[in-house]
Formats: sequence, structure tokens, C-alpha cells
Amino acid sequence: MMERKSKTNSHSVISLSVGILSILLPFLGLVLGVIGIVIARKALKEIEKTGDSGRGLATSGLIFSSVGFIIQFFGVFGIIAFYSVSNVG
Repeated sequence: MMERKSKTNSHSVISLSVGILSILLPFLGLVLGVIGIVIARKALKEIEKTGDSGRGLATSGLIFSSVGFIIQFFGVFGIIAFYSVSNVG
């Protein structure tokens, strides 16, 4: 008998791609981080329900998206703080 191959969840691949981009793209990475977190959570829920493969991809996407969001948030906050302090005096 042939074994049924489980397909990889497409949202998990998208979440990983968006998560990597959220780290690499300045300023746009803030928005991509949020989008990646939402897609990764959706992928994990779908994988639980359907039994597809790609759980590791979705988890990696969630981690990359979270890290990208945090890096971009502090980067934007640092730039705003720098210009607000340098324009005071």
C-alpha cells in the first residue's frame, strides 16, 4: 500500500519568509513582523487541525517575526529618540 504524504502547510512557509524579511528590511520590518506573527499563529492552528507538516517552519516563522518586530521597534524608537534629543539644543 502506498503511504499518504502529508503536504506542507503553505501558511508556515509564508510565515517563515515574512519573518526573515522582517529582520532584513528596515522600517517595513515592523509591519512585516506583525503580519508574520499572525500568519504563523494561523499556520500552527491549521497544522493542529489538519495534521499537515510544517510545524517547524511555522514555529521558526513565529520566532523570526517576533525577533524582527522587536529589532525594528527598537530601531525606530532609537531613531526617534536620537532626533528628538539632537533637536532640543
